[in-house]
Amino acid sequence: MKNINSLQIRKYLVLPLILFCYSGIYPTLSAKEYPKREMRAAWIATVENIDWPSSARLSTEEQKAEMVSLLDSVMAYHLNTVVFQVRPDADALYYSDLEPWSEWLTGKQGKAPDPFYDPLTFAIGECRKRGLDIHVWLNPYRAIQNTDKTVPAPNHVANTHPEWMLTYGKKRYFDPGLPAVRNHVARVVSDLVRRYDIDAIHFDDYFYPYKIAGLEFPDDNSFRQFPQGFGATEKEAWRRNNVDLIIKQLHDSIRAIRPSVEFGISPFGVWRNKKDDPEGSATRAGATNYDDLYADILKWQKEKWIDYVTPQLYWYIGKEVADYAILAKWWADHSYGCPVYIGQALYLLDEQSKDPSWRSAAEIDRQITLNRTIPAIRGSMLYSAKFLRKNPLGVKELLLNGHFKYPALTPENPHILPVAPGEPSNALAKKEGHDIVLSWEGSENATLYVVYRFKWLQRKKIDNPSNILYVTSGQKLLLKAGKGYKPGRYSYFVSALSPTHTESAAIRLKKQ
Repeated sequence: MKNINSLQIRKYLVLPLILFCYSGIYPTLSAKEYPKREMRAAWIATVENIDWPSSARLSTEEQKAEMVSLLDSVMAYHLNTVVFQVRPDADALYYSDLEPWSEWLTGKQGKAPDPFYDPLTFAIGECRKRGLDIHVWLNPYRAIQNTDKTVPAPNHVANTHPEWMLTYGKKRYFDPGLPAVRNHVARVVSDLVRRYDIDAIHFDDYFYPYKIAGLEFPDDNSFRQFPQGFGATEKEAWRRNNVDLIIKQLHDSIRAIRPSVEFGISPFGVWRNKKDDPEGSATRAGATNYDDLYADILKWQKEKWIDYVTPQLYWYIGKEVADYAILAKWWADHSYGCPVYIGQALYLLDEQSKDPSWRSAAEIDRQITLNRTIPAIRGSMLYSAKFLRKNPLGVKELLLNGHFKYPALTPENPHILPVAPGEPSNALAKKEGHDIVLSWEGSENATLYVVYRFKWLQRKKIDNPSNILYVTSGQKLLLKAGKGYKPGRYSYFVSALSPTHTESAAIRLKKQ
């Protein structure tokens, strides 16, 4: 046997190690820390001009530019979904024959944008370019935000159907006990699902309104008129049943029109306190979904009437009356197979906060770390989009250097029957000067395409998110050569995603 000196031994050991790393084995280990599939969303609130448009006085072009800026911020954080509020007060931030244009869009309810455009159509188009999902966010029962300020348009339900309205405090609400109200809300939702390329219908925590001390919600007339078999002492159960009925009706309507569209609820963070129900959480919340908002979220999950739940856990880890850690685990333990995404309070990060935990962006980091240890929790939704641009306490850098270092695709939903996309075809990587143009032809059932980039000798594993270069609805991508980056030294693959987020096999782009 030939003698081999120590230098040669090191040479023979190091070369396989280098090839081992380039082969992709090491990236697959990191994939455990950086999931390829994870919900990462931001809410875009329109009521009171919270996120968009920042003022009802903006021109059409200013509104468009502001939306583009928000979506670019979403991309910059490696998020994959926006939750866009399009119906805050029985009004519309989209073209509708059923309800008037929103005052938050143009300053006057019923007034269309001028020059005209459809904000939802525009937002959908811009989201698709960036590979983003879009969930449309509606409020089911609130009709007028402030009776002292809002002048309802002639075609607003407060004028066309005053018999549907109830006044509570300074707001006006639909009466949830009326079948006609449920039918109207179902028509609005059905219209959106039928006409727009959306990924989900989303409701937040406002069902019956949060209680005003000393003031009873005035629904005695509908209780007498439509008791549905509930007795005089069962009004609270009757209210819960009213909300159950609309949730079931909306679920059935969505499924009948477009089965790929999900139906999600973002409830207040506490279903019930343990002192009121053995199944409740170890919390001492002053209000709960079940007892105050008459929303029996757990029933909807058990019955599979909703496709995901996003509890708003706007508390820090260790908070005495409502501990984020306790509640995250509680919702996961009570998911009944319903995907859980946690609503997180980006807006509370403030160096002047009275709660020390919110004086550092590390609180959000700790929460996501905890989420990822609980299998039933499949991601986060951040409130709200304008804080992405504000970047409170450097949260952007913290996330991009940690949990959100790489992009992630939206999870497939087990409640939705998967639709398989075809593979892209005629995929080419063509050199143009120092740049590379990637192109491919679309495939059946494809709505988005995922482009992967691999280094020389790297194992071609598409389950590692570090290899995701871009997600887009387009079929062409220009890669500009920049400092330290030579696109010709890489290989590229492209796959297709269907409306149910099902991914095809990835095909290699042939170099020309």
